[in-house]
Amino acid sequence: MARKPRPSKEEIIRTIINKMFEIAGHDVTFEQVAGRKDAWYQEWTMTVAQNDEWQKWMKEYFKKECKMFPKIAEREAAMCSLMWGLKFNDFNE
Repeated sequence: MARKPRPSKEEIIRTIINKMFEIAGHDVTFEQVAGRKDAWYQEWTMTVAQNDEWQKWMKEYFKKECKMFPKIAEREAAMCSLMWGLKFNDFNE
């Protein structure tokens, strides 16, 4: 039985960005922000709880699809949140 190939870096980024927008409730896709040189991730917001949900989803995605160990998946999810995560609209509440 053939193994399913791991997704490319671009596929991973596209998938996690699309999931972030979905969890945050925004009708935006990776394709709409790809290639932008500005701080596009500051145009939309998400709650801390939505970010937690997104990071939890990413950890499972990285473990299953990218074959990462749990600690590495957790670190990668945190880094993705820092790099591409939307700003919080309820951080000080």
